Amino acid sequence: MMSSPMAERRAMMGTPMAERVVPDPAPLVAAAAAALQVETVSDFDSFLDLEPAWNRLLDEAAIDNPFLRHEWFRTWWECFGDGRQLHVLTVRTGRELIAIAPLMLSRERVYGLTVRRLRTIANAHTQRADWIVARGAEDALRALWDGLVSQKALWDVVVLCQVPGGSATLSRVPALAAEGGFRVVLARTTDSPCIYLAGRWEDYLNGLARKHRSNLRNRLKRLEQIGPVTLEVIQDGPEVGPALEEGLRIEAAAWKGHARSAILSRPELSRFYRQFAAWAAQRGWLRLQFLNVGGRRIAFGYSLCYKRRLYLLKPGYDPAYARYSPSNILIYLALRDAFASGIVAYDLLGANDPWKREWTTEATPHAWLFVFGETPRARALYFAKAHLVPWLKRVYRACRHLTPTLSSRVPER
Repeated sequence: MMSSPMAERRAMMGTPMAERVVPDPAPLVAAAAAALQVETVSDFDSFLDLEPAWNRLLDEAAIDNPFLRHEWFRTWWECFGDGRQLHVLTVRTGRELIAIAPLMLSRERVYGLTVRRLRTIANAHTQRADWIVARGAEDALRALWDGLVSQKALWDVVVLCQVPGGSATLSRVPALAAEGGFRVVLARTTDSPCIYLAGRWEDYLNGLARKHRSNLRNRLKRLEQIGPVTLEVIQDGPEVGPALEEGLRIEAAAWKGHARSAILSRPELSRFYRQFAAWAAQRGWLRLQFLNVGGRRIAFGYSLCYKRRLYLLKPGYDPAYARYSPSNILIYLALRDAFASGIVAYDLLGANDPWKREWTTEATPHAWLFVFGETPRARALYFAKAHLVPWLKRVYRACRHLTPTLSSRVPER
């Protein structure tokens, strides 16, 4: 339930879905209003000082995204920030904060090149990201971009990760970049399923596919033969720590632990999810969901409830109960409870997996935005990203398609 490492690789290596190139750079447009002050925050203490104004801006902008909260970025930086440099751009009018670009600088190897990347503070565990801009402050987004242009000597490529479809960032930044003569690639990544909770629970349930409803009923009945089946939700208090540890053990079970994709497989991941759970519990967002059968927890969901929306960050189940489809039964019970609790949406996050599509046809598209600088390395990186890698992928697919045909024509000896 994340922006997976596979999604990140797709963003870096995938065929561009849109590309704009202006071969003759035009003069850069100055910041729209002299009253707007653009500043760069690069030390951690100054970043911490931003928290009240940061979260107030997020609330006033009516952005229902917990992954843009200051607490999320702070926890991320404390757990994953080694080897990187904070580079948060802010825009103010007077003393009022009206826009934030949460970015970081790093040197990384990409396609065999060592490049300077100015990118979103994010990794594969960041579900959704964006710039934060006050409502009605369109000039602030241009000011953020102009701030990046004024610092172009620092970067070879700007990378904005997991930006949701419909964001002004996806529509405005490519246009501003192309206007200034910068090459742009937009790469589509994950479509994250989301269940919108309108009307009555019974009506929603009856709208699901007949086979899916039948499977749910049958597996629920079989579980009830083992013992009472209940939804258990831990939100705060002294139970959070022990419940989270048990949930993480469930999440690590079966193939996840072997593939090192589980939270417990890496110390920095464990630290991140534990620390953010503590923040979320303090603020009333945490929802540790368990499927309880006869007093035994057999499935787990690390979830947040933020502004009447549920977000499922990480699911897991005990493989000993796999034949009962415990994750689906947990979703069933959690949805029934959400309808009764006034929740407006249940965001399953991550990739558009088949099991998620059994619950909804709605999904939030995401894209990565790459803006390439003016250095020789930037031009080489753009050529690789926009032309060479897509061509190699086409050749690879063609060869895979031809191999069975050619093999079938080889005579037996």
